[in-house]
Amino acid sequence: MTSQQPVPHLILRTESGNRYLSLTSSNCWTVGRGEDNNFVLPDRWISRNHAMLQRMETGEFYLIDLGSRNGSFVNGRRVTVPITLHNGDHLTFGQTELEFYSPDVEHLTDPSVGMESSQEFTATATLHVRRLISVLVVDIRDFTVMTRQLDEKILSEAIGTWFRCAGDIIREYGSWVDKYIGDAIMAVWIHGPQGVSPEEMVRIARALSALHKMTSQLHERYPLPFPVRVGAGLNTGYAMVGNAGTGDRPDYTALGDTVNAAFRLESSTKQIGKDVALGETTYQYLMESGANPNLFKQHKVIMKGYDTPMLTYACSFVDLDAFLQTSKKV
Repeated sequence: MTSQQPVPHLILRTESGNRYLSLTSSNCWTVGRGEDNNFVLPDRWISRNHAMLQRMETGEFYLIDLGSRNGSFVNGRRVTVPITLHNGDHLTFGQTELEFYSPDVEHLTDPSVGMESSQEFTATATLHVRRLISVLVVDIRDFTVMTRQLDEKILSEAIGTWFRCAGDIIREYGSWVDKYIGDAIMAVWIHGPQGVSPEEMVRIARALSALHKMTSQLHERYPLPFPVRVGAGLNTGYAMVGNAGTGDRPDYTALGDTVNAAFRLESSTKQIGKDVALGETTYQYLMESGANPNLFKQHKVIMKGYDTPMLTYACSFVDLDAFLQTSKKV
């Protein structure tokens, strides 16, 4: 491979020559010092899990800092929110420098879609991009009861492990945790303008299944009073995404009814006695996978802040796993 070839890649310049890191075999690559990363960089100034590159369905590449201690930089500017990469951008992690090459991305980049170019990027950008997204909200059940029965140190360790493992799972399935909220997480998948493919929606459903399995095993690692359970709401629709923060505390997030409804759907699972509640659009996309639709039951739920009942399709985690086993799409 040479730097003139149009295959997306990173160039790591070392004393022994250039090392080419391909960006073609997946849609998500992690960078860090830890051996579990796609690109392992032995730099003491780099965090164990430092950053992530994500390729969208449109072909665009995003760089996302994973809360690294020393930061991620694009063309000398620190990245504190996910940012679109452009051909020739210089990336810095710790004391390691790389160059990003993907000539094809230039014609994909629309100034009205995505963040500003890295040369003009500022941490005071406001929400300004309307995108089709899927929002997943996962909440720990009976958390208040657990806090009353557990030593604070054990509780802190258990919940910290849950948050960390949840973040790892979400990244594995192509996204990042948008917010950690007490005993819940919110994750966002950004879709392309052409809609959501069955493969994308099944991947999100697999992430949810993995989160459930990880949670159900938490009591094997810690002396918890009972196995931990979660409930989830998953909703798909349009929302404004971008940086909602200002100054040195930006907050890349999504806002709008699509997000609010995901939280309401998660709450509705307690009302209808199910583990998972899907929005109607999410359900329609998921059904295109060819899996058994009878595993989801239709409900009309009354949700806070909504004048009319909302239609949802709900199931247990057992039903969700059965659905994924019958899916033709992987």
